[in-house]
Amino acid sequence: MGYLLGVTLLWSFSFSLIGVYLSGQVDSYFSVLVRILLALLLFLPLLRPRRIAPRTACGLMAVGAVQIGAMYIFYYQSFELLSVPEVLLFTILTPIYVTLIDDALAKRFSPFYLGTAAIAVVGALLISHPGVEPGFWRGFWMVQASNLCFALGQVAYRRLPGLAAVDGTKLSALHQFGWFYVGAAILVVPAFVLFGDASRPATTAVQWSVLLWLGLIASGLGYFFWNEGARRVDAGTLAIMNEALKPAGLAVNVLIWNRDADVLRLTLSALVIGFALWLNLWWTRRRRRLAIA
Repeated sequence: MGYLLGVTLLWSFSFSLIGVYLSGQVDSYFSVLVRILLALLLFLPLLRPRRIAPRTACGLMAVGAVQIGAMYIFYYQSFELLSVPEVLLFTILTPIYVTLIDDALAKRFSPFYLGTAAIAVVGALLISHPGVEPGFWRGFWMVQASNLCFALGQVAYRRLPGLAAVDGTKLSALHQFGWFYVGAAILVVPAFVLFGDASRPATTAVQWSVLLWLGLIASGLGYFFWNEGARRVDAGTLAIMNEALKPAGLAVNVLIWNRDADVLRLTLSALVIGFALWLNLWWTRRRRRLAIA
């Protein structure tokens, strides 16, 4: 779970960086394209194309196309319609998607995991502000499409076949993960050509610095460690860690960019989500002890 906690802290800055420095100033498709290509460049030297099984490479590309390719397109569009706190608010359903998709793929239903994810959603709702107007619903559905892509990608990555080379020897995930970004690039390059506005690129040093951070660190290192972390935990823990991004993102937004927020509600939200995480970990350990006994 350490990977997930570390990336949560890393990603908590992304919401505000996008909302403050890129949204409304830089074309969203351009931002997505640069972010994906930078992440791909980071992992490209590590790829071992001749050693990876074609099926594994195709699986990684499919996951990347959905989890960050399609997800980023919807995600960045939402910042054109919503404020940073609103985007954070509308991500509350992500853990439910993670739990339900994982159960559907496994052809089972885990009410306890769904219950702990629901507790985390309650914790996130404590931060919500009143008065969401009908004009925001387009943004809401953009965020939900983004959430669904993100959830589906995480669950699918956990279920990819073992990362082994074509000769049967072990091949490090570092030498395969570049295919994840290849898949995303295959989707976002034509999306930029068809829908992007080339007259609105990044023009300032600050904007390029933000894109470099988001591309190399948040997307490059972040998604690698997040997906590897997702392999090491159960679906319930993964769902709750998705929800932990919301209070973390709001905390950064309040402390650094001085957005108006109710600090008491933020604290209560973090406590409720923390309780859901503890409850899930307790249940998982208890179930393992009973299985051993």
